[in-house]
Amino acid sequence: MPGGVGDLGAERLSVIVPALNEAAGIGRVLQALAPLRARGQEVIVADGGSEDGTRELAAPLADRVILAPRGRARQMNAGAAAASGAALLFLHADTQLPELADELVMQALTKRNWGRFDVRIEAVHPLLRMVACAMNLRSRLTGIATGDQALFVRREAFAGFAEIPLMEDIAFCKAMKRRSPPACLRERVTTSGRRWQRDGVLRTVLLMWRLRLAYFLGASPDELARRYASKA
Repeated sequence: MPGGVGDLGAERLSVIVPALNEAAGIGRVLQALAPLRARGQEVIVADGGSEDGTRELAAPLADRVILAPRGRARQMNAGAAAASGAALLFLHADTQLPELADELVMQALTKRNWGRFDVRIEAVHPLLRMVACAMNLRSRLTGIATGDQALFVRREAFAGFAEIPLMEDIAFCKAMKRRSPPACLRERVTTSGRRWQRDGVLRTVLLMWRLRLAYFLGASPDELARRYASKA
């Protein structure tokens, strides 16, 4: 079929969850993945050195918990290296997949090398519904997604995340677009709105717009990480 990349058949999906001090929510996220594990899929937590008991809480709820160098890109790369699946899905520790996500991903990867889900932000602020809609539309138009959208990829097409302190998801999408357009699934992952609510919705949106524009214009990821840390 045009654009097809081959059937994955009965191959396994590996879900990789990078985590750092996520004790408050890691149990809920991993418990939601129990049906996938029951269907034979793999769940790996790549911990960046948590000091709050995250690894201990995750251990009975995952196939593997590994200790990785701190930094989301490094942790995801370490999780991918430890994974056994023919397909990889990278899930933030505050995000939950839709029902039968494994089947949706494996089907999508028969036609594309990689993809992402639409996103819903779990929060009471009414503006966050608009933020999620804008994220989904922008991603569909540009082929660029964020880590909040649960990026997935065929293992043989995965060249790793650039080990930069910020924008690793954007860099990944730009590289993957050169291989094929993404599969843009309309089913939604649900991600926490805690960051937006804590720092202010409009302030956070404007900050991320400024940082992404600076990145596309060639700013150093290290400098952008410093700006993000200072909420500049």
